[in-house]
Amino acid sequence: MATRRGFIGGATGISTAALLGYSATPSAADTEAPVPAVTQAQARESLFAVNAGMRANYATLKAELIKHLAPVVVVQNDAKGGRFTLVTKDGQESSNPVPQTFELAKSIAHVPLGIFSVIASYLADKIPNLPNADRIDPHDLVMVAFNDDTSTAWIEPLKAYAARLTTARNNLSAAGLPAALTTSCRNIIDGGLKFINASIAAKYFDMKSFEDFSGSVYPDIRTNMEHASQAQISGVREIMKTWRAKVGEEDWADLYCVVISQWTTSVLNQNTIIIKDCMNAAKVATHLIDLPGLEPPADPIFTALDNLARIVQDNIAAEMVFPKDTVVADALKGQQDLLSDEILKQIGSNTVTTLSAPSYNTITTASASGVCPVPH
Repeated sequence: MATRRGFIGGATGISTAALLGYSATPSAADTEAPVPAVTQAQARESLFAVNAGMRANYATLKAELIKHLAPVVVVQNDAKGGRFTLVTKDGQESSNPVPQTFELAKSIAHVPLGIFSVIASYLADKIPNLPNADRIDPHDLVMVAFNDDTSTAWIEPLKAYAARLTTARNNLSAAGLPAALTTSCRNIIDGGLKFINASIAAKYFDMKSFEDFSGSVYPDIRTNMEHASQAQISGVREIMKTWRAKVGEEDWADLYCVVISQWTTSVLNQNTIIIKDCMNAAKVATHLIDLPGLEPPADPIFTALDNLARIVQDNIAAEMVFPKDTVVADALKGQQDLLSDEILKQIGSNTVTTLSAPSYNTITTASASGVCPVPH
């Protein structure tokens, strides 16, 4: 049988190149075809298309990765102390684990803020002689006090809020709250009604009169804060203990927790503080993620998992795309923009001043003291 080598070597009268289908001497058709002329705009669009392709590939990977994220606990901060969702390979389950005492205590503690929200736009834009006068930004005050301070349009909405306070005051004893919390709630409501009644009677209020009221009920607000904190700590620790037993120690060691919050509560968020003690301490720094936003997302679970998928795939991409530059790799893995170091270099600054984020491995608070019942 003729082998391929023997067949080619034994061919006579026909060149090997011709036999294989090409000419030894390149023809005009074999030379590189000239690139057709393009405009600058077309050329740039072709460059943009490269990044569009990257984004499409990136999105495809992220969409598939979401299906493999587990175990994950997603926390939606809300008025009830937080809605917790456990995501595992077997599905999802959700719970509002914090006792109602949390929401009840905070509801009454918010009375001064409820009154302020009615009267704030009618405040005179001149800062009176107050103990904290130097802490009030005059420009901020002008923007908040946008209504005519001689107007009495605040009276009716303040009366409506007073009606709510009165109903709550009448029903307080039937709410079944601890004695100390009942007393503090009563004092806060009574103080609010006293301020409202005096302001309506005089058809006048100012920052001084409001601060006298809010300051007078502050000790009672602290009592409510204490009860709310105790309720939240007990509820969060209990659900985390239950889920840890369900997931198992091996998988729990790799748990990710994503806490969705608003920007105003994203640093030292109460649920973040509690959760960190119920996770693998060695991974808290990378696996406990605060996800602040402007408003609660329409689909919190998808939002959390979508962002987590981006974080997880960036962690791997960073090391493989930038294997020779760990500084740039760390930027891709974290919250730092990849161009930030180069921009700082070009504008002549090596450092940038930012608000330091808390270190959840070392944070301690009086309200969160004690040992987590979940074994570590």
